[in-house]
Amino acid sequence: MKEVLEKARRCELYDRECIGCMECEICDLDANKICDNCGKCLDIRDDAIIKIDKIITDDE
Repeated sequence: MKEVLEKARRCELYDRECIGCMECEICDLDANKICDNCGKCLDIRDDAIIKIDKIITDDE
């Protein structure tokens, strides 16, 4: 059953059907490691700066 599901899926990296190579599961920073979703390869910030150009108020 697993083989049927893999064949029906599209490859995450290439324009083809999934062949079950698991290349999409390899860590981007360490090719010898399976991705564990640690997020170290992403540029995630705890804060952000938003510039406000103007404030529009509804004066009735």
